[in-house]
Amino acid sequence: MTALSPMMLLAVWTGTIAVGLCLGRTLWTFLRIGAGAVWRGLGPWQSGRADQRIPLVGAGAEPAHLGYYWRQLWVDAWSAGVYGLRVVWTAFSDPWLHRTVRNLFRGRHPSGRRGRAPINRFGYIVLVAPGTFVGALLGAVLATVLLGVSLLFLGLLVGLVWLGCATAVPVLRGVERGWALTRGIRVKCPYPGCYRPVPLAVHRCPGCRKPHSALRPGRYGVLGHACVCGQRLPTTRLAGRGKLTTLCPHCDRVLPETVGATRVVHAPLVGGTSSGKTMLMAAMVEGLHAWARHGDLSVEYASADDRRTFNDLNQELNSTGWAHATTGGQPRALMLTVTRGRRRRLLYLYDPMGESVSDAERVRAQKYLEHTDGVVLVADVLADLKVRGRLGTEDAERAGAARPSTQGPWETYQRLTGELNALTGRRRGRLSVATVVTKRDVLDQLVTLPVPGARVDSWLEEIGLGGLVRALGHDFKEARYWTVSAHAATGTGPLESEQRRAAEPVLWLLAASGLKTAALNAPGAEREKRYTPA
Repeated sequence: MTALSPMMLLAVWTGTIAVGLCLGRTLWTFLRIGAGAVWRGLGPWQSGRADQRIPLVGAGAEPAHLGYYWRQLWVDAWSAGVYGLRVVWTAFSDPWLHRTVRNLFRGRHPSGRRGRAPINRFGYIVLVAPGTFVGALLGAVLATVLLGVSLLFLGLLVGLVWLGCATAVPVLRGVERGWALTRGIRVKCPYPGCYRPVPLAVHRCPGCRKPHSALRPGRYGVLGHACVCGQRLPTTRLAGRGKLTTLCPHCDRVLPETVGATRVVHAPLVGGTSSGKTMLMAAMVEGLHAWARHGDLSVEYASADDRRTFNDLNQELNSTGWAHATTGGQPRALMLTVTRGRRRRLLYLYDPMGESVSDAERVRAQKYLEHTDGVVLVADVLADLKVRGRLGTEDAERAGAARPSTQGPWETYQRLTGELNALTGRRRGRLSVATVVTKRDVLDQLVTLPVPGARVDSWLEEIGLGGLVRALGHDFKEARYWTVSAHAATGTGPLESEQRRAAEPVLWLLAASGLKTAALNAPGAEREKRYTPA
């Protein structure tokens, strides 16, 4: 026991020096060094400096950086924590282990100066060096433990931030999706050869014009995406995504500005060649503008192309009084934004060529019928053989001068109805049909046929088209009938009353979508008026 006393005294002395050095200096030194390294590792804090931890954006991928929360948050936290711990042990290795402790065990001053007397060298080696080594080691270990606990709390905070962002993504998506569903917004491409649904449009960066096909809350950001050019792009419509230029993801053509924020009403005009579809569509547009001039609603063209298309058609009607037959395959929708009160609709008017309903195969090719909200059946009764057979000689000449269609309304309906059932997914019974008898200016001049009155369906039955009326009432949710003189509603010297009458079928279909336009339909007494040339 007497022999062990010097060893015990040396151990106590070494422990005293180690604890004092640890609590007095090395622990706080290593903590300060480690915390500073963690802070620096979270950087770089100067904008524009390169960081090898950030992955480059691939040429074929989305032209945006991944959201910071998605990956970089974890990478920065992990690399900063590892770097901080590594710096602590690097500081323990040098200067403490390789310089300070090494000099002491060589009998030198910690700075490297050789001791002058043997007693000094003995004191450095026996009394100071062991305690300094243990104190530095103890300080590094405790600093590592404390720093590790702090990093665990940092990791917990990072996890909470990531969880909050990851939870916000489906919430924001769900809110936008729910908002679109409650307002009945289903975006469809209006261009020929496409007509496909657009669940998420492609948004073009206003800075570099690069297309972003995934601009919504997700892995590229919750509230905004960072384009490769540095432009910040909002991911939600509430944040301003609707102000960006949008393109169809299938055909890369520009979509209307109101797409995605306004419910779309698809209204194809179906009729045979020379039945008056194009002139009727022009009359409907003029009628909507006539209602707008009275302050009952607001009408705007969805794009400059729509305005240009209608102006060209209007100039043709003003110069010749007739519209050339529609050609060119599948039609591009004429798009109008119709607003009444606080509600707004984006109206797609399709004017296909008459040959598109000449047989079942051509009807199946009209893919826009898959999205129709209501059909405008353009009925040229002068093309029906039964009706033509009832005409006298003079009336037959008038009917021939009116350029009757090559296909009667019953034949048009028969070719349409079977394929429409397949294209719309067996929802034809939920659709409405607006049957518009065209060329009323000619019908009013015929003496061998009764004059169309307020009950157009009864008039159709009277002239021999009762089968068409019964079929429409059976196959569709609701059927309404009008007689219109598109010739009197367009061209030079149009009648505003006829223009407003021409717009009634569209207003009726818009009312079925929730737009409060049903009250704008003209009273029955006005429908009984005969057409008088201006």
